Amino acid sequence: METAQLRRIILASTSPRRRELISSLQIPFQVVPSHADESTPPGWAPEQIVMELAGRKADVVYHSLESSERDAVIVGSDTIVVRDGVVLGKPQDEAEAAEMLRSLQGRSHTVFTGVACVDGLTGRRMVDYRSTLVTMKTLTEAEIQAYARSGEGLDKAGAYAIQGLGATIVTGIEGCYFNVVGLPLSLLVDMLADFGIRVL
Repeated sequence: METAQLRRIILASTSPRRRELISSLQIPFQVVPSHADESTPPGWAPEQIVMELAGRKADVVYHSLESSERDAVIVGSDTIVVRDGVVLGKPQDEAEAAEMLRSLQGRSHTVFTGVACVDGLTGRRMVDYRSTLVTMKTLTEAEIQAYARSGEGLDKAGAYAIQGLGATIVTGIEGCYFNVVGLPLSLLVDMLADFGIRVL
């Protein structure tokens, strides 16, 4: 186990939520932003979108590594919210955030997060995803406007953060909570074990 722990993780993400979650695993890691292209063609299934984008993020960082940095496993992740087959990404502004919240309130939607791991030494790649059903309570227009004005959801898919003030508008989840935050830790730990990094 001590030998495995010497391998670093490189998180290919600028998300403070993912950084906080991965730090909770108490294993060495560093953050390297990927700046990968996040466009996808129309018609892709949600799981296809998140796995493709998570893989791109990890691949971009993998290809940018110096030879001295390659004893690491690169982790990429991507999250989307899907309501009635419609993919909701990050809102462009407060008005779009309010529009997204109106479409989600009083009903359930699904959060998909893709996770990709790339071995810096060999280039071996593993990609998977998790989905979680989230139910949001019925909101008044004043509540929708107040939450949108808070700015909390402006950099998040679906325009809300379940781990923040958004916890007050979610009535239940079915599946992994951390998947909704942006990184399904149980899935990631299983994937890292396949690369020789054991958390427990």
